[in-house]
Amino acid sequence: MKKELIVSHEDDLTKIALLEDGRLCELHEEEDKNDFVVGDLFIGKVKKLAPNLNAAFVNIGYDKDAFLHYQDLGPQYLTYRKFLKDSVSKKQTSSGLKNFEIQPEIDKNGTVDKIIAKDDIVLLQITKEPISTKGPRISTQISLTGRFLVLIPFDNKVSISKKISSSEEKVRLRTLIDSIKPEGFGVIIRTVAEGKKVADLHNDMNQLIQKWENTFKNIQKNKVPSKVLSEDDKASSILRDNFNQDFVNIICDDEQMVEEMKNYLEVIAPERKNIVQFYDSHIPLLEYYNVEKQLKQSFGKHVNIPSSKGAYLVIEHTEALHVIDVNSGNNITTGNTANKEHALNVNKMAATEIARQLRLRDMGGIIVVDFIDMTNPEHRKDLYEHFRTEMSRDKARHKILPPSKFGLIQITRQRNRPEKQIDTKEENPNKDGEIVAPIVIVERMGETIRTIMQKEKGKLFLHVHPFVEAYLTKGIKSIQMKWFLKYKKWVTIIPRDSFKYLEYKIYNSNKEELSGYSN
Repeated sequence: MKKELIVSHEDDLTKIALLEDGRLCELHEEEDKNDFVVGDLFIGKVKKLAPNLNAAFVNIGYDKDAFLHYQDLGPQYLTYRKFLKDSVSKKQTSSGLKNFEIQPEIDKNGTVDKIIAKDDIVLLQITKEPISTKGPRISTQISLTGRFLVLIPFDNKVSISKKISSSEEKVRLRTLIDSIKPEGFGVIIRTVAEGKKVADLHNDMNQLIQKWENTFKNIQKNKVPSKVLSEDDKASSILRDNFNQDFVNIICDDEQMVEEMKNYLEVIAPERKNIVQFYDSHIPLLEYYNVEKQLKQSFGKHVNIPSSKGAYLVIEHTEALHVIDVNSGNNITTGNTANKEHALNVNKMAATEIARQLRLRDMGGIIVVDFIDMTNPEHRKDLYEHFRTEMSRDKARHKILPPSKFGLIQITRQRNRPEKQIDTKEENPNKDGEIVAPIVIVERMGETIRTIMQKEKGKLFLHVHPFVEAYLTKGIKSIQMKWFLKYKKWVTIIPRDSFKYLEYKIYNSNKEELSGYSN
């Protein structure tokens, strides 16, 4: 499978699109000033206890207090507490844990009020970003994730991913990590470590140890609450968790981010760093790769199933769960063998699209799928296995139950971030009130262009809705040509799928916005 990573940075927002064989499968957005990302480490102060929930609320500097459940304290909470207290008081002078005194483990069935008190300071890690009215979900079980390894303070065990099946490889990896890991730390060996050279694993270990060293230094000098370690930027974290030989292109329109990704690949896969390319064009990157178009097609209540001849999904969201209905589009009738096979094929195509939709929208919680009815048990089994295979590419933890007696398949899927919501509908400009007539907007464009041309010597680029672009460029005597004859300068018109009907923006050759209008 050919993978491409498209990274676009605009207006303090980074959008990362993951394409598989040209189809959009994941979309991540990260604000430049987002200070509460999964994986970030903080020092926080306990604001209040909630014994009825067996939890505490912790101030980490966000509008809403973070939620810390007792089960997320971890068995080594008392050891972390001592380390934090000694580090803040400067009694602990080094980030090394070789001779650090390990405290007794807490009772896994205990209560929060016996362990934590109001105004306690805690070292914590964000496990779920703020969603809706809820603050971040946090844990005091710290782990630092690298490309090949996960480093866990105060835990001497070495664990290996269950997906590594070779006994010889497991012995090799365990022996190697035992020889290079520092005392006082545990390590989880990730699946991607299989077959890697000693130098690669050693380098990854050194980077993780350096992260812990930075955390220790920040604990000593920072106030409470404050961040003491930032997770990798989104592009690098996606490379860390997804990069493999299937990647053929990584395209980015920000020169600084291109250099950062090349430097990252220089470490983990130096032979592949040249697949990172800088994109410099007046056609926006996401527009050029049809990401904006696919977003419009993929979100909304109704989603077409590719190659199914009219079948589609109906996706409904409720407070408790998500419901997905597979609709045949009235091209399947029950009875004969051919139609039973056709129902199976449509269901399998639907399963492929549903797996993509879950990743793309980052849907979490309980999902119930109502597939087209199938009476053949073998067909149900075939569909279930196919669905599991399609979902295997999903990095989020999930569980799929076999079809119920009613033909429903139930899924639970982890959600660490707010579900992606993209509005595929636009307001009807003629419904209420008055709007500027389209012809007036076109005249305004022309006048604005004339005014700008008196000041700007370079080229101009007009970004408009695709319908407006078609109107402006239609025919030999198009409006675009009339502007050229009138002003003696060519205006390049670029269609934008993400624009509203009467929205437009004018840019110069340096991609600086000069003027615009949004209805």
